[in-house]
Amino acid sequence: MKKGVLLINLGTPKTPIAADVREYLRRFLSDPRVIDLPAWKWKPILNTMILPKRPAKSAKLYQQIWSSEHGSPLLYYTKKQAEQLQELLPKYEVKFAMSYSDPLISTVLTEFEVDKINDLTIIPLYPQYSTTTVGSVVDDVNRFYFRRTLIPNLHIITDFCDFKPYVKALAAKIQTALASFQPDELLLSYHGIPKSYAAKGDPYQQRCELTTQLLAAELKTKVPIKQTYQSRFGPDEWLTPATDTTLKKLPQQGVKRVLVAAPSFVADCLETLNELDLENRRYFLESGGEDFQMVPALNDDPAFTEVLRQLVLQQR
Repeated sequence: MKKGVLLINLGTPKTPIAADVREYLRRFLSDPRVIDLPAWKWKPILNTMILPKRPAKSAKLYQQIWSSEHGSPLLYYTKKQAEQLQELLPKYEVKFAMSYSDPLISTVLTEFEVDKINDLTIIPLYPQYSTTTVGSVVDDVNRFYFRRTLIPNLHIITDFCDFKPYVKALAAKIQTALASFQPDELLLSYHGIPKSYAAKGDPYQQRCELTTQLLAAELKTKVPIKQTYQSRFGPDEWLTPATDTTLKKLPQQGVKRVLVAAPSFVADCLETLNELDLENRRYFLESGGEDFQMVPALNDDPAFTEVLRQLVLQQR
């Protein structure tokens, strides 16, 4: 039996210029799992209001985090995660794919098919399940294998927020920062989703709350812990409390030193490096905060590579 592993993350523009950002956003915002509106209603908004204006603005944000050496941080770290996992699993063929940019899921699944992989573990790199992320990945996988003559044994890991090695790896990263920084509060900021999605049964909020509970138990810190949600998009009501609003209020509540971690991101990207570490840092300091520190994502930490290895092996 030939075994394979596919790591999947969201995606990234090819370059931080408006044309490439537009192509990425077109793919991303055309996914009905991401935007839960009828196509007839959403497509005119996307094509006439968002795609003509937003790419130029977003491109400037990507330029602030783009590495002259490595390019896109998300692409760089996802590739590193796959390379490191390949070293730990020499009997497997390990690859990575992106939902909305190259290498696309269908492209990499074709490569596995050519290589005659007949046992495939798929790990969407989102610790907390959501229809907007993991649900979309499963759609892509099902679309690829629909009416395929030969389908491998598939193992899709839809959630790993309560997987002990993941909790321990993330807690260790936060603990290191707590020991050297000694903040007044630890803020755990998760990517948000619209409240309407949660009302329809998306368990994402409960999975985030469980992550926070497990982290708190593992950390055993006396530093107060607060959970918030970031990355609002559009006019809909999103999960609260909002990260930006919270950081603007904390200094008036006596919190002058804050440590921020983002448990829903396993690789640094626009949402961690720009939205949190630049934009929200500014909100906190301008509101009277004195010191803001960001915990890096798990990225290419060997402890996270070991988490991925154990996720694969537990499927046997």
